[in-house]
Amino acid sequence: MADVIVAESKIHGLGVFATRDFAEGEVILPIDDSRVVDDEHPLRPELNEHGYHCDYLAGGKTVLMRSPERHINSCCDPNTYVKTIGGVRHVVARKPIKSGEEVTYDYIIDCHGGVVWQCDCGSPRCRGTIVSSFFELPAELQLEYLPLLNAWFVEEHREKVEALRRRAADAGR
Repeated sequence: MADVIVAESKIHGLGVFATRDFAEGEVILPIDDSRVVDDEHPLRPELNEHGYHCDYLAGGKTVLMRSPERHINSCCDPNTYVKTIGGVRHVVARKPIKSGEEVTYDYIIDCHGGVVWQCDCGSPRCRGTIVSSFFELPAELQLEYLPLLNAWFVEEHREKVEALRRRAADAGR
């Protein structure tokens, strides 16, 4: 895509960088979810020299991330999020992004896993140790991210999300 490039990142390995300014709410790029990973379409181990990057979606669907989106690094103060529009996932600017700035999102939005890793995003809001579950985020951050959740995630975790919405209403949000 002409609006982003893949280059060396201060966060981790390669990253995705804006080649022009983006306004809040602007679509940066669509995500190619065409490569489903399942028993009939497994990943080929001999091609794993750079590590596979998969995403886990509605109903347990697993997809292989493609370039450039596979290089978007996680950040505890992300400038984008993923939103499904017309059945296609898109990376959308959460706040204004300047040309040359790294495009990041918080991997924990729409995530309910359990894997733990150490974050090196460098943000003042860095949480350090990351548990890959939206519901393990600090309560304030869950409330902040609540409007960013995709409909499939809300549906699959309806009871927890409804409890969070009640908490938001009680807090006057």
